Amino acid sequence: MDNKAIAGVLYETADLLEIDGQDSFRIRSYRNAAQAIEALPQQIADLIAEPKKVLEIPGIGKGMLANLNEMFKEGRLQLHADLLKRYQPSMLDLLKIQGLGPKTISLIWSAYQVSDLEGVEKLAREGKIQILPRMGEKQEQKLLKAIQDYRRIAGRYLLDVAENEAQKIADHLRNFPGVEKVTPAGSLRRGRETVGDLDVLVTGNACIHDVEREQCIDHIIKLPGLMEIIVRGENKVSFRLRGGMQVDVRFLSPDSFGAALQYFTGSKAHNVALRQRALKMGYTLSEYSLARLENEKGVAGKTEEDIYAKLKLDYIPPELRENQGEIDAAEKHALPALISQTDLRGDVHMHTVETDGRKTIEEMAEAAIERGYKYMAITDHSKNLAFANGLDDKRALEHIQRIREADKKIDGIKIFAGIEVDILADGSLDLSDSVLEQMDLVIASVHSHFNQSPAEMTARLLKAIENPNTSFIGHPTGRMLLRRDAYQFDIDAILRAAAKNKVAMELNSYPDRLDLCDRHLRRAKQRGVKIVINTDSHHTAHLDKIRYGILQARRAWLTRDDVLNTLPTQQFAKAMKHIWA
Repeated sequence: MDNKAIAGVLYETADLLEIDGQDSFRIRSYRNAAQAIEALPQQIADLIAEPKKVLEIPGIGKGMLANLNEMFKEGRLQLHADLLKRYQPSMLDLLKIQGLGPKTISLIWSAYQVSDLEGVEKLAREGKIQILPRMGEKQEQKLLKAIQDYRRIAGRYLLDVAENEAQKIADHLRNFPGVEKVTPAGSLRRGRETVGDLDVLVTGNACIHDVEREQCIDHIIKLPGLMEIIVRGENKVSFRLRGGMQVDVRFLSPDSFGAALQYFTGSKAHNVALRQRALKMGYTLSEYSLARLENEKGVAGKTEEDIYAKLKLDYIPPELRENQGEIDAAEKHALPALISQTDLRGDVHMHTVETDGRKTIEEMAEAAIERGYKYMAITDHSKNLAFANGLDDKRALEHIQRIREADKKIDGIKIFAGIEVDILADGSLDLSDSVLEQMDLVIASVHSHFNQSPAEMTARLLKAIENPNTSFIGHPTGRMLLRRDAYQFDIDAILRAAAKNKVAMELNSYPDRLDLCDRHLRRAKQRGVKIVINTDSHHTAHLDKIRYGILQARRAWLTRDDVLNTLPTQQFAKAMKHIWA
């Protein structure tokens, strides 16, 4: 049993223990051990004869050592086998359904001995879930919708999840001699809000020579988290990771690396349009090269820039390659100067320990300074978010004072006093206007009553926009990627009102949200509505997630002129009070 197989057993045991209702500490101990073993540079089998060395591994205690000894001696873990016998392997898939937790899964199993997705869906359609304890018709309908949503999004992954996996693969490959370049392509490189399969392109001497390439493939197979080899070919290896993501690693010669990078970056629609242009100009474009039709002689292929130049186009950034007018713009030298992360001068959506954040004002400020920001804003929640310990009027005023004091004390950055105030069901804001007036900026956000009709939600947002204290609307559609759809409203009516009232729209960079999406951002730009790009940070580490928002802004063709927090400090402060230059 290698590390991957052992970790797999421990992960499954943890999931089954959760269904079985065991205590969280015990469940966590199995997951921690699985993660530790999966990441080990050497095989646990080579260490098992030396217990002291095994116990030095973080996450491995005496109890887990006994489990490992049992697996090596018996070829299985009895607890894992017993749980699989009691339940069924298909039950593990049910944990992926939103709202279907271990207790409910156990309840369904006890009543009907059903343990698979199709079986649970059939029970719900027959009205047999609603009659269970703590259930009901509403819960049953929510479950049916969750199953439909799961089927729709199955095989998609958040941008940061895909990026993290790509980084692990790249780091692993770069440890092999002869690997020069490792570049993720596909929808990850284009910055799509979610990613399906992961394409990774590799070049260098390890890709050219047969023996070294085979050795490199052997090295890839040792990647922690690799669960299944799908294809092992001459120039490609495909595998599946523990979370289900499929990865295709392609080995390329340096002469064709640019052509392959262009081809595998996509999108399909962009590539079709580019190939048609090539044909009209007497070329053929493939993943190997741009070549003349008449004699198949290659004229470009080492770099993407060479290919676009030969086709008489300015270089088209990957984020724009969606066949949305970028080829015509590149031909006319009319591509915009897309916004970059260095254009931002501040992040103005942050939470602290005063509500549901994990760091203090001072700690958030130091982290912002480290990232080169000139200003920031502390924007804790208002009282309607009771679970987040939201601020009432009195606490909000006290918090303003603390922010002002921190601003005076800390050099190198301007700290604005702000609030993320809830937009209540009727469109009113969750704090008194007399308090909101004292804020440097006010983010108005919806956090409840998502099921209002489109007309009700539109009226609710319009009322918030018309409040003179509102600086911008936070995460305007309320979506949570792969978990919750956006609430419905008239986006054009909202953008018209925002432009009229000089209220900006947020681009929330948190990868679970990415809200507004690229399509709505482009509509906002066309309507003359300004954007504020933020992270919605609840921890200093979250500030780094700004790059995901920048990717979406670039996909929407935004420039620094479209984004308010590219402005100098004083101009930005005026913009938050509706004074736009």
